[in-house]
Amino acid sequence: MRVLLVEDDPMIGSAVQAALKDESHAADWVNNGQTALASLAAQHYDLMLLDLGLPGRDGLHVLRTLRAGGNPLPVLIITARDGLQERVQGLDGGTDDYVLKPFEMVELLARMRAVLRRKGGTAAPLLTSALLSLDPATHEATATGQAPVALSRREFALLHALMVRPGAILSRAELEDRVYGWGEEVESNAIEFLIHALRKKLGGDAIKNVRGAGWMVSKSA
Repeated sequence: MRVLLVEDDPMIGSAVQAALKDESHAADWVNNGQTALASLAAQHYDLMLLDLGLPGRDGLHVLRTLRAGGNPLPVLIITARDGLQERVQGLDGGTDDYVLKPFEMVELLARMRAVLRRKGGTAAPLLTSALLSLDPATHEATATGQAPVALSRREFALLHALMVRPGAILSRAELEDRVYGWGEEVESNAIEFLIHALRKKLGGDAIKNVRGAGWMVSKSA
C-alpha cells in the first residue's frame, strides 16, 4: 500500500515513515501543504496521513482541495489540535478519522486498517479471494487447506495490492508503485522474484499471470 505522509515535524515524520516502511507500506513523506497537493496530483496513493498544522497551506486546506476535486482518497488526520472546532472542521471537510498526538504506532496502524476496511465496504479484518486470505494485522497469508504462513515486508505489500482488488489485473508498474516508495531502487525482475517467492509459499495457482498485462488473484465466486 502506498501512503502519503504530510507532517512538518522532522522527528515525527521520520519516525512515522520508518514505522510505515517496517509495516510493508511504501511511504512518501512531505512537510508542507503545497508539496502534498503536488504529490497527490502526480502520484496514486491508497491513504494519506495528514497533519493540520502545516506551513503555508494547512492540512484543512489540503483536505478541502482534495475533496473539492472529487478525490475519495482515505484521509486520516494526525494532529495535536484536540479542540472540538478543529475536529468538526476536519470531519465536515471530509476526513475519515482522527489520531491525536502523541500516539502509539500500533493505534495509528489499526486506525489505518479500519479506515481502509470502511472504504472497501467491509467490516471483516481479513482480505479474501477465491484461494487465499490475508491478515493485514499479522502479515500472514493462508491458502485453502494450508496453515498460515508469514510473509516478508515486500511479499506482503505485493500480495496486499492484489488482494484489495481480487479479479483485477495489476501491471508491473502498478505493483512496483505499491511496493516501492520514492528513492527506493527497483531491480528489473523484482516483481517476478516476489511473485515466485509467494507461489512457493502459497501454491502455484495463488497468483495468476495474464500474459502481456500483469498479475491477479482470482475473485471469490
